[in-house]
Amino acid sequence: MLKTIAGFDRIGEENAFAVLARATELAGQGRDIINLGIGQPDFKTPEHIVEAAVKALRDGHHGYTPANGIAPLREAVSADLLKRHGVATDPGNVLVVPGGKVTMFMAILMFGEPGAEILYPDPGFPIYRSMIEFTGARPVPVPIREENDFAFSAEETLSLITDRTRLLILNSPANPTGGVTPRAEIEKLVAGLDRHPDVAILSDEIYSQMTYDGAEHVSLLTFEAIRDRLILLDGWSKTYAMTGWRMGFSLWPDQLMDKARKLAVNAWSCVNAPAQFGALAALTGPQTAVGDMVREFDARRKVTVDGLNAIEGVTCRTPLGAFYAYPNIKNTGWKAKELASALLEQAGVAVIGGPDFGILGEGYIRLSYANSTENIIKALARIENLLENNQGA
Repeated sequence: MLKTIAGFDRIGEENAFAVLARATELAGQGRDIINLGIGQPDFKTPEHIVEAAVKALRDGHHGYTPANGIAPLREAVSADLLKRHGVATDPGNVLVVPGGKVTMFMAILMFGEPGAEILYPDPGFPIYRSMIEFTGARPVPVPIREENDFAFSAEETLSLITDRTRLLILNSPANPTGGVTPRAEIEKLVAGLDRHPDVAILSDEIYSQMTYDGAEHVSLLTFEAIRDRLILLDGWSKTYAMTGWRMGFSLWPDQLMDKARKLAVNAWSCVNAPAQFGALAALTGPQTAVGDMVREFDARRKVTVDGLNAIEGVTCRTPLGAFYAYPNIKNTGWKAKELASALLEQAGVAVIGGPDFGILGEGYIRLSYANSTENIIKALARIENLLENNQGA
């Protein structure tokens, strides 16, 4: 019998893909399935981006690129960070990667080992905890509470840091809750981190351009005091409707950049060339599609939240970022994963149960409003009908 390392017995997964597979299977059987489970825009990639990638192929860009990405793209990332955050960065510290997860994998792999502790948001993106456990480090959940509008608490986060803490993972705007942490709380956290100079920070800002109601996205990059230990995660997937392109970028401090580059060389050599030229067009071309998409998400957000709050037993805080609603279903009598399963199998609505996002996720489900308003209204009616006609499991 083949024996793999113990880490593979601890590794988890992202259940949204299992739900997607089941939803696709049911649709293939002729069922009418509305998918509010998967976190991806339902818009097409803007045409000028597609054309740039096609042109790159026709121009002969078929070979390897530098492991850290083509120079024009890294320069465009730095220019974009300057424009959006007002911070000058060295393109030499930019790493172009195949999607956002890769940066999580690399950062956690650098700092995770038995005896170490890594703090991560809970509820949060499930790959955080999965990768921490894979390395043998101890995952320490940072509670993301509904009463705080799903923003993290600086005081609570700082209280969890010990002399074994190696890495702190932050995410705002957040998946799965849509929470956006306000500036005052982030400033308090950064001030407190001064007492913990050996703790690295991974700031997942993949939804940085998706905020609503005047909510401000405050990038950790804007705080010079932590810049020498900050790993910034961002990318093209959500902002430019490019999930299938697998295009992300990260910014690494000087002391970690060469380690990250070597991991890239060992793991994937480089990101495919035409996708990089598409990503370059995304950053340097017209941004109209970005604003149009966010405005449409905003309209869908309001429909989703209003509809959820009209259902007996369900309450939903208004998310200020990303494209997720995270309603509280505790008063329905259902456990979250059982409700998610019933909604898919009986009502034809795919959602994700809160426990798939962490140990604090019971009592919640996640809905993505990256679907049409028409489908969202139909899905809400189906959810209400199921809850009215079925006793909680």
